[in-house]
Amino acid sequence: MFKTNEYFNGSVVSMALDSAEGKATVGVMAAGEYEFGTSTVEIMTVISGALTIQQPGETEWKTYKKFESFVVAKDVKYKVKCTEDTPYLCLYK
Repeated sequence: MFKTNEYFNGSVVSMALDSAEGKATVGVMAAGEYEFGTSTVEIMTVISGALTIQQPGETEWKTYKKFESFVVAKDVKYKVKCTEDTPYLCLYK
């Protein structure tokens, strides 16, 4: 069975699943700015559009586009900006 998650008053919605690669979510972020916390290592892949990320402890922002991935460490907070509704896949390790 799938579990639906909603964050930031519905601006970020995801569906959790168990994939062949482990636990994952597939979701969409509405245009905006967000801060997320992790409890595991997360591997995020942009499905379309772009996500601009500020990793913990960094001052620079980096943009990831369609089919590009980035890794976020366990037990940290990171910032995300998107200028359009952006779907993503997140694998939890």
